[in-house]
Amino acid sequence: MNTVMIVLAVILGVLGIVGSVVPALPGPPLSWVGILLMYFFGGTDKAGDPMSQKLLFVLLAVTVVVTLLDYVVPAWFTKLTGGSRYASWGAVIGLFAGLVFPLPGGMIVTSLLGAFLAELLLAGKDAGASFKSSLGAFLGFLSGTGIKLIASSVMLYYIIVFI
Repeated sequence: MNTVMIVLAVILGVLGIVGSVVPALPGPPLSWVGILLMYFFGGTDKAGDPMSQKLLFVLLAVTVVVTLLDYVVPAWFTKLTGGSRYASWGAVIGLFAGLVFPLPGGMIVTSLLGAFLAELLLAGKDAGASFKSSLGAFLGFLSGTGIKLIASSVMLYYIIVFI
């Protein structure tokens, strides 16, 4: 197998994991492109067997489902705790702020703080309701990130298996 394609597939797998945490990068789709490279450029496992089309399409389905869930799960958690769309947006903006202005506790603190302030200032809720909503938005973000991390990690595993 072409060494350049192997290195590119591994880089895409790693970028997929990074992209599962960093909102600007589409994590699982990047990992799946790495899988696709392994499929087309003849990656085989230890037994010498090539990657099956079935595995390729199962991982594509996982990628599509996880990508869709990443939009649904955070909103569901936010609504579950009585939050508004402001809390969801505040959590995402707080996450970006944590990347730019690192605080103790990192992106976790800035994401929670962003959701809290958005609910407090934009949605007009009191501090208790804003805190509850910010926790929901944060748990939604963590859940979405978690499923993306799992999917991308599994795909990186298969990239490595088929080297």
